[in-house]
Amino acid sequence: MSHVLTAVAWPYANGPRHIGHVSGFGVPADIFSRYMRMAGHDVLMVSGTDEHGTPILVQSDNEGLTAIEAVDKYNRIIVEDLVALGLTYDLFTRTTTGNHYQVVQEIFTALHDNGYIIPKTTLGAISPSTGRTLPDRYIEGTCPICGYDGARGDQCDNCGNQLDPTDLINPVSRINGETPKFVEEEHFFLDLPAFAETLASWLDTRDEWRPNVVRFTRNLLGDLKPRAISRDLDWGVPVPLDGWRDRKDKRLYVWFDAVIGYLSASIEWARRSGDPDAWRKWWQDPQALSYYFMGKDNIVFHSEIWPAMLLGNNGGGAKGGKPGALGAMELPTEVVSSEFLTMEGRKFSSSRRVVIYVRDFLARYDADALRYFFAVAGPETQDTDFTWAEFVRRNNDELVASWGNLVNRAVAMAAKNFGEIPAAGDLTDVDRELLDTVKAAFETVGDLISRHRQKAAIGEAMRAVAAANKYVSESEPWKLKGEENKARQATILHVTLQAVADCKTLLAPFLPHSSQKVHEMLGGTGVFAPMPRVEEVEDLDGTGPIGARTYPVITGDYADVPAWAPAPITVGTPLAKPTPIFTKLDPSVVDEELARLEAGA
Repeated sequence: MSHVLTAVAWPYANGPRHIGHVSGFGVPADIFSRYMRMAGHDVLMVSGTDEHGTPILVQSDNEGLTAIEAVDKYNRIIVEDLVALGLTYDLFTRTTTGNHYQVVQEIFTALHDNGYIIPKTTLGAISPSTGRTLPDRYIEGTCPICGYDGARGDQCDNCGNQLDPTDLINPVSRINGETPKFVEEEHFFLDLPAFAETLASWLDTRDEWRPNVVRFTRNLLGDLKPRAISRDLDWGVPVPLDGWRDRKDKRLYVWFDAVIGYLSASIEWARRSGDPDAWRKWWQDPQALSYYFMGKDNIVFHSEIWPAMLLGNNGGGAKGGKPGALGAMELPTEVVSSEFLTMEGRKFSSSRRVVIYVRDFLARYDADALRYFFAVAGPETQDTDFTWAEFVRRNNDELVASWGNLVNRAVAMAAKNFGEIPAAGDLTDVDRELLDTVKAAFETVGDLISRHRQKAAIGEAMRAVAAANKYVSESEPWKLKGEENKARQATILHVTLQAVADCKTLLAPFLPHSSQKVHEMLGGTGVFAPMPRVEEVEDLDGTGPIGARTYPVITGDYADVPAWAPAPITVGTPLAKPTPIFTKLDPSVVDEELARLEAGA
């Protein structure tokens, strides 16, 4: 058994999340975590809403709200949506807690004490109309290196080079399209070049990472520059230095505090668990494993900047130093980055209404139908297009016609002919072949999930389903009439139900809601696929912007999960006539949803 940290990208709290967001970070992280728990590992899955930075202030102004009112609103929406998807966070919190502020300031102090944070005067981008600092990522222009029209002020996604906003040709604000004004500002910078050699050596040991992550990160290491970690604004974590701590116009940059959130959420979880040091098992044990899930636009923060910050905290860069107050911490085991999901051939855009929000989707369709689509056709290693026609096809032809049909006819025939799970007689070679096929799938599927090849993994699980369907079709138990054929019919149905029971386990990480239904159809009681829940809590310290108000977090009880292995069904368990576990969609859904999309609904 290993301690496994699942660190999930923090959704930004300036609006509801659309399905493109959760395709990259949420569902893949949950599939992995559910499997790892079933395989016997001690998993800690953490994240929260990212709530600082200029875009929050822009959104709050647009809605006539204060910043804390805006993030309160969207934190709750995002929490409810992620719970509805069944994402099993041990703690999903937020970056406006007193605990988060303390942890961020402790990491800053360790970096500063070790000499890895340096003051610099630089040109900062200001919005002429509001006077506010513009985040690097909210400035776009032409890349001076490759000529790509759409490079951001921090990096070019086309050529992968790190940029500054002043590097861009014809820079404009993504917020309102105006040309930013550049003014001299005094800020603190993370001395990334001081980690270049150590990062390169560490990256050489990451031989199992996805090629896109390694390739992108190696390109960055050749041109590391100090990176700003403070900004001119009044919303964010204060800079914990004399002369800066009480300033209303200087805060730590949102990206700096957000990546520290994985650590602060782990510490908050430990404090709420009653063992304040419990987080150390996942962060300070060299044998522990840590996996970071996000979209490809966040690779640089997790494969380069966060490891550099951890090294600086540990005293592990070119300038040396000693571990900070929290102690030395391990670097990521793997950065699991997905590609982008588009929608009907277009990039998701809330402003252009090319979007479907998670909440709206789940109001009309099953959560497992969406989870299945992401697993089997999501942007795992290449950009993928979500189309309504393909969603309906996958739902009807694969979920309903294959897995749903297998469950329904197996349970229905056994309930009609025996009223219970029948006993098996002597097994034939054909019977054993099916049971062996399904049994072998556990090792294959588990290995693929553990290596983040979820598309191949669910393909293997569905192959086991197909084998069971083929077995039933060729055995034709419905034709076995009379007492002389009863024993053989019982054996076929027992073998089929055993395959169904094991397939529900194979599919539980991907399709937890329907796996729970199948568990109950087979006469099972209790929780088979644990689900997250929302809890209203108070800030542990009362020192952050949240103050004394309560807020929702996601948590759950996930320790009691089935083992990742075949489990024998119990002869004599009563069975009732089943109800469908999936909803077949009418083809008209495609036209309806395309009409909604065009209407901007």
